[in-house]
Amino acid sequence: MTSAYPDAVLWDLDGTLVDTEKFWMAAETALVESFGGSWTHEQALGLVGKGLETSAAILQEAGVRMATQEIVDHLTAQVMTRLSEGDLPWRPGALELLGELRAAGVRCALVTMSMRRMAELVVAALPPAQAGVFELIVSGDEATRPKPFPDAYLQACAALGVDPARALAIEDSATGVRAAVAAGVTTVGVPLMVSLVGTGAHAIWPTLDGRTLGDLADLHSARAAKGSAR
Repeated sequence: MTSAYPDAVLWDLDGTLVDTEKFWMAAETALVESFGGSWTHEQALGLVGKGLETSAAILQEAGVRMATQEIVDHLTAQVMTRLSEGDLPWRPGALELLGELRAAGVRCALVTMSMRRMAELVVAALPPAQAGVFELIVSGDEATRPKPFPDAYLQACAALGVDPARALAIEDSATGVRAAVAAGVTTVGVPLMVSLVGTGAHAIWPTLDGRTLGDLADLHSARAAKGSAR
């Protein structure tokens, strides 16, 4: 028996679709150091998956004497510059899975705490086989509350007209996983910088490389069957 496809697959961007976390960390470090402070790798890991305004407040505590929106705009510009300098660092298996989702007609949305302008830059860079796969973007400047609150995922499901229980999310951060799980979405964790053990993810895969739509469907169906058995 073939497992049913989820009604929509909701993708995080940073660290899930593209490996931008190293760019964010470099931008954070340079910014803190420009004000005479220091920024450790451990501190940088603490910002992975967080909303940019939340991150800005933490950077202000680290000595960055800039307004919140100035920090957000500065960091976003730095990362967008790096992304514009060459081929985008797609995460292993991400494009292949997106291509399969597009070919099968499974609806996809991008749910990210990055600004819309950066999300649009990434979407515009998708190769032809994946072009047009994302029918919706919910960005950090549009979410009513940042991850780990469920708002961004609930907003995406509402805009698509999809029951969260019929959607599946792919996330790389603990913050993002918790947001998707709180929204009632089947959630796959694909860690990059931080461990996802204990976050509530319904599955943790080391990579998307070699993963297929069938794998997503099996996970989604297994969770739905488990829920209906209660």
